[in-house]
Parts: sequence; structure tokens; C-alpha cells
Amino acid sequence: MKPSAQTLAQKLIARACGRDRVAVGEIVTCAVDLAMFHDSSGPRRLQPMLEQLGAQIWDKSRVVLVMDHYVPERDEDARRIVRIARDWAREQQLPHVYDSQGICHVVVPQHGHIRPGMLCVGGDSHSPTGGAFGAYMFGVGSTEMLGVVVTGQIWLRVPETIRMWWDGALPAGVTAKDMMLAMIGRFGMNGGRYQAVEFCGPAVTALSMQERMTLSNMSAELGAQVGLIAPDATTAAFLVEAGVAGVDTASWFTDEGAACELHRFDAATLEPQVAAPHSPANSHGVSRDAGTPVDVAYIGACTGAKLDDLRAAAQVLRGRKVAAGVRLMVAPASVLDQERAREEGVLQVLLDAGAELFATACGACSGYGDPLGDVTVISTTARNFRGRMGSPDAQVYLGSPYTVAASALRGCVTDPREVLA
Repeated sequence: MKPSAQTLAQKLIARACGRDRVAVGEIVTCAVDLAMFHDSSGPRRLQPMLEQLGAQIWDKSRVVLVMDHYVPERDEDARRIVRIARDWAREQQLPHVYDSQGICHVVVPQHGHIRPGMLCVGGDSHSPTGGAFGAYMFGVGSTEMLGVVVTGQIWLRVPETIRMWWDGALPAGVTAKDMMLAMIGRFGMNGGRYQAVEFCGPAVTALSMQERMTLSNMSAELGAQVGLIAPDATTAAFLVEAGVAGVDTASWFTDEGAACELHRFDAATLEPQVAAPHSPANSHGVSRDAGTPVDVAYIGACTGAKLDDLRAAAQVLRGRKVAAGVRLMVAPASVLDQERAREEGVLQVLLDAGAELFATACGACSGYGDPLGDVTVISTTARNFRGRMGSPDAQVYLGSPYTVAASALRGCVTDPREVLA
């Protein structure tokens, strides 16, 4: 251990508070580079508080608003919430508004808003998704967001770093979602202890950007404040496609000898994982729940319906039909990913297999839009708490897009490797 060595988390926080270095346990005030919120967490709560204070937004260019929870509007309550957001965005002349373009955690990076070295906050628990880009990003409640929106600053305690090091290479049919469920199953939903979790090692470096986003996204279910991945050429290539060139990826990494807790995993031995009701921590290898009949297979959410996820499902479903009596629901994570899936023929494969296409929004994952009844569901979403997808009597299993697609084919929880073989 070198006293001068710093973790990735420490370097990001030091930059945000204008210092060369910070120590674990210090409480520091950081400048915020980006504040993101959506129709559910944002204007309907922030607007009255700002008016009461007589305060203004500190820097509108650093605010991003996404309408993704209550769209498309299904009832008067949803129409009211979305109308508040749209009217407020117009009044404030916000330059970065994404209305019905997809889920915030996917849309915001796709438009180049999150870059290595930034410190960002989001009005949603899955905001740690931004950590996949080498940014320090975490979720806050509306009162704390009010402070950020008015001052452009936030205080935080410099966290310890827990490094999740993955050696080897993932086998065919095994994904970042399986890695995440395995970690949550091992450490529990408080395993991250609201510290900085960093995903690293050859198996992580080999992941696509969207697969890395899955890891960082579900660091929320691991109980971490942030889920970080050191940026590299993969990060830079994604950002170039998003219209951002020349980002610094070289400065953001954990120094050798930096103080951290280390856990090692072998990707080569990982089997597909399934989380049984009613917790992501109730995760085991797929064989434990194999054969459990399912009524619905849901491919949706920021965690499980990005382009890479849709491609994985199509790989399983190509030239096949879902089992009789099973409903396959597909809600792509963004309009951009849906259009790319359409261009590649991926979407047609899913539709030909019997999928129903739903709006590019949070939808059933958050219990809005199309909540499910008293059914057994296998889902690519991040959470399976009781009542999460609508009915408190629904039994929700979690799996990767491969596993969910294979289960739709067989009508029961299925190891996707059997189908892919």
C-alpha cells in the first residue's frame, strides 16, 4: 500500500473539489458538472421549492431533463405530471430536454452528456450508470437535488473503494447481468455499504460499453454509492459516436498500491444467474429455478433492453416462436436503440418470434404504464421486489436477455446455453 496512491473514486472527487488529493473519510464540497432528473423526480417537486425560495437554476447548460416514467401518458395523473415537466422546461428554456426518447440512464449517455472525470448527480436510484464512463455519478432525493440546482455544489464523504476484479473471459450466453446478479447474490443488497464499487479486470475490460453500463447501473442493487469503471478506448469510441471527441481517458484509473478492499472472480466459471422472488440478492445459478413455469417474459428497462440486450435476445429467438400461452413483452431502452435494432433486423426477429412491442420508457419496470397482474414473470429488469411490476402477487424472476428469451421459448425458466447450443 502506497500512502500517495489514490483510487479512481478519490481522483474524481479531488478534481471536483479542486484539490490534488483527498483522503477516505474526509467530507468535501464538490462542484457538480451535471444534474439529471426525470418527469417523476424533477419539476413537479423542484418547481414549487424553487418558487418558495425565489431561487434560480445555477447553470441551465448543466441540467438534463428526461421524460421517461409517465410517458406515454395513460391517465389524468400521468398527463398532469408530464404537463408540469413540459411547461417548466419551456418556461426555464432548458437546452437539454429529452421527451419520450427513452430511459434517462441510456438516453443521457447516448447524447454525450456523461464523460470521464465528471461529477454528476441524478434524481433516480439507478444514476450510478454514469460510473461506466469513468464519471462519479450517484442518485439523490429531491431536497438534495434542490441544493444542487440552486448552488451547483454538493457535499460528500470520500468513500472507501471496493474493487470487484473479474479474471478470465465470459462464456457464450453469459453477460454482465449474470456477473451482477452473482455479486449481489454473494454480498447482498447492502454489500456495497454505500461506498465506491469499482469493476475491473480482463473480463470487465472486454465488455462493450452497454454491458459496462449494466454493471454500473445495478451497483444500486449492490448498495454502492457509485459503480465505477476506468475509461479506455471502448469508452472513447462510444463517446465519439455520441458526438464527443477528444475525451481524456488516460487520467482516470486506480493507482497501483491504493488502499482498497479487493474481491476476485473467475468469469470463465460463471453460469447464467437467476434471481428468484422477491429480491435481486436471491440469486443463484439458473439450474436452481430451471423448469419453473412463466406467464410473461419481459425484455425492458435501462438494465436490460439496450441494443446489446436486444441483440442477445434475438440470437436466442431467431427462427423460433415463443411458447404457447407465454407473453413476450419488449420495451427497448431508447428510441435510438430501437431504431438501430430495426435497421439491423434484430427487432424483426423479436416480432417474428411473437414479441409485443412497447414504448421506449420505464414502463412495467417501475410499475407505471403497463403494470402486470398476478402472473409469474421472468424479466431483464434490475429489481423484483414485491409489487415492483404492478401486482403484489406477481412472482418476478430476474435474468439476462439470453435467459429471458430462452425462458419465453420454453415457457419455463431455462438455461440459455441449452438453446444457444
